[in-house]
Amino acid sequence: MTGPPPLEGRHALVTGAGRGIGAAIAARLAAEGARVTLLARTRSQLDRAASALGNSAQSVCADITDAPAMRRAFEEAARTFGPVDILVNNAGQAQSAATHRAPEELWHTMLAVNLTGTYECIRAVLPGMIERRFGRIVNVASTAGLHGYPYVAAYCAAKHGVVGLTRALALEVAQRNITVNAVCPGYTETELVLDTIANIQQTTGRSAEEARAALTKTNPQGRLVQPAEIAHAVAWLCLPGTEAITGQSLAIAGGEVM
Repeated sequence: MTGPPPLEGRHALVTGAGRGIGAAIAARLAAEGARVTLLARTRSQLDRAASALGNSAQSVCADITDAPAMRRAFEEAARTFGPVDILVNNAGQAQSAATHRAPEELWHTMLAVNLTGTYECIRAVLPGMIERRFGRIVNVASTAGLHGYPYVAAYCAAKHGVVGLTRALALEVAQRNITVNAVCPGYTETELVLDTIANIQQTTGRSAEEARAALTKTNPQGRLVQPAEIAHAVAWLCLPGTEAITGQSLAIAGGEVM
């Protein structure tokens, strides 16, 4: 006989869940039995992604850089599905520019979206996790949190910050049955990367195949990572049996970072 799904009774909240990696993570956690709240800025994308998961999912709309609005969204999510047991900080944004030419706002935006937003989402759920003595927090960082890349200094700084936050928080809550980990994807086949390919074509005159090759050349497997592969890793970190894994940053990049 098979038992109940391993995450049955757990409430998972995934930010940046309207499409791409976030939507794949939400679907995988729902498949493992969790009730899932999808959070992002764009209502139409959220509603489509949530409706595909049926009664096990709901959507709440908020910008994670607006802390009061984000906290209200978390409270709304909890009214329906109960306190958040699993938090996946997936929302993020990447912008590129030579550091000496980048507008000052780029720096502030990269830190606000990728680092401060993650920090504030954690603060919204952590007191409840500590009180209930259970929590799983997974931060979606990037290989840019483990390795430097040219022309994305602000993004690298923010994602390195996410890795540091992951490590420090893991130690703070290590004895409270709360784990905190990061996954660090390489270039992943999402709309964001497809836009990057189009931008390379436009600015360099390369073909789509050449532009894609430029992104995949650093991956020893010679390919783009698939969103489902990241979702699988995130779900694994939330499943029973991984209680001793905390403070880790798992690269999902075909061997690009070791």
